[in-house]
Amino acid sequence: METGTVIEAPQLPSFYPPQRILLGPGPSNVLQRVLDAMARPTIGHLDPRFGEMMEQVKVLLRYAFQTENSLTFPISAPASVGMESCFVNLVEPGDKVIVCANGVFGRRMAENVKRCRGELVLVEDAWGKPVDPQKVEDACLAHPDARILAFVHAETSTGVQSDVKLLTEIAHRHEALVIVDAVTSLGSTPVLVDKWGIDAVYAGSQKGLSCTPGLSPISFGERAIEKLKSRKTPVSSWFMDLNLVLAYWNQGRRTYHHTAPVNALYALHESLLMLAEEGLEASWMRHRSNHLALLAGLQALGLELLVEEQSRLPQLNAVLVPAGVSETQVRDDMLNLHDVEIGAGLGDLAGKIFRVGLMGNGSSRTNVNTCLLALESVLAAQGWKISPGAAVAAAEQVWASTGRMAGEAG
Repeated sequence: METGTVIEAPQLPSFYPPQRILLGPGPSNVLQRVLDAMARPTIGHLDPRFGEMMEQVKVLLRYAFQTENSLTFPISAPASVGMESCFVNLVEPGDKVIVCANGVFGRRMAENVKRCRGELVLVEDAWGKPVDPQKVEDACLAHPDARILAFVHAETSTGVQSDVKLLTEIAHRHEALVIVDAVTSLGSTPVLVDKWGIDAVYAGSQKGLSCTPGLSPISFGERAIEKLKSRKTPVSSWFMDLNLVLAYWNQGRRTYHHTAPVNALYALHESLLMLAEEGLEASWMRHRSNHLALLAGLQALGLELLVEEQSRLPQLNAVLVPAGVSETQVRDDMLNLHDVEIGAGLGDLAGKIFRVGLMGNGSSRTNVNTCLLALESVLAAQGWKISPGAAVAAAEQVWASTGRMAGEAG
């Protein structure tokens, strides 16, 4: 054995992360029950018992997506790969694709079309505004050969929600498939795949599902599967080719494709069980109640939201930075003095908004009050005029009128 050439081993301690309250655009805090599930013994990804759990994950995801689609399962990668999986499987070179961009993640969809060598038709709306259905109708009329319409349901960069049902109806009337980004909506607000007729949808494990980051639930309907099976060219990505992945996820004839993230899937299974135990409608109500309480508290602090009321997301609140206040100092003080993480603005909104997330288990009365008290403190330190205690009092009034039980997870 050759000696004397090995680089000396680094002497480093184990990593122990700080305890944070995650109230940004994701990830959300993971409850101990889910972390405990993740710590269970690792078994082989082809073990029949693991296969049984995989079948349960598919059933639970169908409930979360409100679909009967058989092709519903988690991609072994974060939501960005879920997005790319939809595009590389459904977009062939030369396909014309209409993409709606009203924030960062719509623009990422557009980039995917380009990389799949599709022909991009971009429909843009102002950041903070929902996708304009009339612009989509006009684009479909101007491009009758468009095969796909893609848009973001809940735009994480702005806190705005678009009308999936209406946009899908427009696309189908023009014989186009629909790809929907539900990364920030799944589990927190209604995502009704079958009722709305969504053809392909992707989400993430780390937001409304309150699971660890790194998995991307997807669901394909029959029209999308037909488009996949009728491709004239191979899917450009081996890992994301659903024709191959399905051979691993199909019950009864499961074959090796990749080493699945076994323990992360334990966690997803547990988080989906928790969602089913609470019930989707109860979760949606909880997110709505806590959003209204937070809004009342923010207004008591003299703060306002970017998005108009009818289009606001209850789980992602884009708060306008007031004049004379340092956005970076507020976020730094929230984190360093109060262990509360809130998000910065992205792209066109950098430095102009804070993003306050109330996602999944993070949507609670306790977190709303903690956030409001911390904001009160850090804004007062910058000279912002505050009426001490007014924000929490305003939030409490909302819960009193909407029902206290709606403010907490079951």
